[in-house]
Amino acid sequence: MVLSTSGQTSDFHLFSSVGIVFSVGLLFTSIALYALGTGIYNIFFHPLRHLPGPFLARASGFPYTFRMRDGTIIPWIQELHAKYGDVVRVNPYEVSFISGETAWEDIYGFRTGKQKNTGSFMKDRSWFPTPINGVYSIIVADDVTHSRMRRNLAHAFSDKALKAQEGMVQQYADLLCHRLQEQKSEGVEAVDITRWYNYTTFDVITDLTFGEPLYCLRDNEYHPWVHMVFAAVMSIGLLASRKRFPLFTYYDNLKGFFTDSSKTYRERAKFFALVQAKVADRLEKDTDRPDFFHHVIKNMESSEKALTTGEMESNAVVLMVAGSETTATLLSGVTYLLLKHPKIYAKVVHEVRSKFQKRNDITFEEASKLEYMIACLSEALRYYPPVPTGFARSAPHPGGMVSGHFIPENTSVYVSQHATNHSPRNYTDPDSFVPERWLGDVRYKDDNRAATQPFSFGPRNCLGKNLAYSEMRVILAKVLFTFDLELANKEQDWIAEHKCFTLWKKPDLMIKLHPVQR
Repeated sequence: MVLSTSGQTSDFHLFSSVGIVFSVGLLFTSIALYALGTGIYNIFFHPLRHLPGPFLARASGFPYTFRMRDGTIIPWIQELHAKYGDVVRVNPYEVSFISGETAWEDIYGFRTGKQKNTGSFMKDRSWFPTPINGVYSIIVADDVTHSRMRRNLAHAFSDKALKAQEGMVQQYADLLCHRLQEQKSEGVEAVDITRWYNYTTFDVITDLTFGEPLYCLRDNEYHPWVHMVFAAVMSIGLLASRKRFPLFTYYDNLKGFFTDSSKTYRERAKFFALVQAKVADRLEKDTDRPDFFHHVIKNMESSEKALTTGEMESNAVVLMVAGSETTATLLSGVTYLLLKHPKIYAKVVHEVRSKFQKRNDITFEEASKLEYMIACLSEALRYYPPVPTGFARSAPHPGGMVSGHFIPENTSVYVSQHATNHSPRNYTDPDSFVPERWLGDVRYKDDNRAATQPFSFGPRNCLGKNLAYSEMRVILAKVLFTFDLELANKEQDWIAEHKCFTLWKKPDLMIKLHPVQR
């Protein structure tokens, strides 16, 4: 009951047209007032108020999250650093750095020296969806669990293990060249080299992990897993946006009434189920093949090292993603960059073909002596990092210093790899592809080469770094030895067509193959 203007009472019904309009208006007014109050706090009273950044991004996380969801986050971060400098507040509680000479050590380094007795910057779990089986992998585990997992898995990435694994990697590198030769003989004018690199790296990593490949190269087609892996990676950012901003959950649910907005999440679940089945199958096998689970199984009787079944499953997912998509991405990137720079391409081809008489001569050890090719790979990792975003960490209690700036506890911080690598504060001619900068060219003597850390830094850096380097060197050397390569579309700005959803979403890279006549 309410009092009318004439002094008489009248009924007010919540579900009447007037009541609904009033309730909706009240809801939107409350949301607007909450957003306004939060924005005012974030700009004028938040502990990070002293750090520079765009007004709307300091007030609200929506500008950042929209770009994360539509794949345009990388150029935006780069623009912000160009405008605001070494440190940028990209959303109310998140800070990006490009001061690689100090930020890598301060955020990711061992807690020794000046960091001794200070808390570790732990992985920011708000960036990661909750694992389907509820068990975090080595990527997101706490320090104690991470150390146990790393001790367990380290044997699979030792120098001894790498020597045992070489034959397997060589097998697939040679099969790649054989399949590409078949494509040419069958009259195929151009191939999508990204697809073929993916075939190779997925076969390698599944064989190394589970003792059996996906047979992508054999069957000349993508295995469903390949699509699922990228869907699983793409879901990370989408799920993180939901976790940080529940409003996006309501938006996605509403969108689901009109379009299939849950496909990415279903693919993630399907991929995990397949990995679970592969782990169970591998645990039942009795084999001494030098795959990753051979070493894991050997440690099952050690209470200090043993992994639970759930930990094996979660870490198998990591191995599948980190050991396949990133290596194929780098190989695609360096191939494109070489072909866009004919003089560099000619120089690296001459180095490879003058050193080897036949393809079988290209071993891990011999490929590691190709100085110019390795400089090309190093420059590709700088110019086109396979993981272009930052590895987010959360500041410890009661906060910590990063590159001279105090960062309050629970703030998400990272070194933005692509922006760092393309900043003139770190590199001369940062937007130019110049392998010579890694070979002592005097023009680039002041380059801050320590700023580029594609495999992360410190006690949580990538365990598979040496395997990845060996794999990409051998594959690239064998392809360059076997074929003259040519861009099918010389005008294509392939990298400009990328989107980023944690990893790069790449367009086709069509390459013409011309087998080398000897």
